[in-house]
Amino acid sequence: MLPLTMANPGEPVTIKKIGGKAETKKFLETLGFVVGGVVTVVSEINGNMIVNVKDSRVAIGKDMANKIMV
Repeated sequence: MLPLTMANPGEPVTIKKIGGKAETKKFLETLGFVVGGVVTVVSEINGNMIVNVKDSRVAIGKDMANKIMV
C-alpha cells in the first residue's frame, strides 16, 4: 500500500484505505474517494494533485492525498 502521491499519472489505482480524522474521511467520501473506488492521477504539481474520480476531476492537496492509500 502506498499513498496516492506515489501513484503514476495516467495509471488507474484502487483505493484500499483512507486515513485521517472522521471529518477528513467524510469530506473525501463526499468527493467520491471511497474504499474500492478507482482513481487516476491526471497531473501533479508540487505535491498537489488533479485526479479523476467517478467521472469527475478533483484537485486535492498533498496532505489530503497522503491520507489516501492505494
